Amino acid sequence: NAVKKADITFAYAENFVYAPTVQKEREVIEKTKAQLLRMTGEESHSGSGSPVYGIWRYVGGGSLMGKGCHPLTALLYLKRVEGEATGAGPIRPKSVTSRTHQLTRIGEYRDLGFIRTDYHDIEDYGWMHVVFEDGTVADVVVGETTLGGCYDYLEIFANNHRTRCRISPTNLLDIYNPKAEQFEDIYLVEKISSKEGWSPAAPDENWTMGYTAEMQDFLTCAAKGTKPICGLELAMDTMRVIYAAYLSDEQKGVEVTIS
Repeated sequence: NAVKKADITFAYAENFVYAPTVQKEREVIEKTKAQLLRMTGEESHSGSGSPVYGIWRYVGGGSLMGKGCHPLTALLYLKRVEGEATGAGPIRPKSVTSRTHQLTRIGEYRDLGFIRTDYHDIEDYGWMHVVFEDGTVADVVVGETTLGGCYDYLEIFANNHRTRCRISPTNLLDIYNPKAEQFEDIYLVEKISSKEGWSPAAPDENWTMGYTAEMQDFLTCAAKGTKPICGLELAMDTMRVIYAAYLSDEQKGVEVTIS
């Protein structure tokens, strides 16, 4: 209501939606009228660089919020595309089951210094199992305990095709460096902890991760007064799912209806 009254453009900056791999899957769904039966998605790495990440009151959640919003929104988007392609309207999330864990705070954790551990009151691993209105499902895995850079992907299992959307790494470019020091001022890929040995380098992360297309869409919509691909409806559904997931986790994985 506030957005409508203010007559403004609400753009939800979820770059996964705009990634070229995800947009290619959108084309496949629209042109083949595919039914998406199950989907999986993940964002994981070795920990956020923000000094306040790890304190709930500053960030509103842990891995489910900080990592899960990315693959989750893209999966919710593709189910919307499916419903709109067949004329039935957006297919929305109905319920969610979730569990979270604090792996770096368990008593037996052996800290070797490679993974961030200074979390105060948030989870560093979690998953969400989402059931949609049509009975199909999506699973999202997230965490702060993954070495080797970001591990971001979607996988789609449809009734007429199967797709792997690689967000990061994309496997477009592999570089071998025998001595870390000679790559000191060369950016390779997000969250890589070492530049020695083989690295899945990103030739243009702004494009492969959707940032360029995202900004182009937002600026075009602001100029023309149109609705962005990723807007208010997706933002609201994403938040509904994540906070319902926290309610589920609070009850040890009880299925929670998304309202």
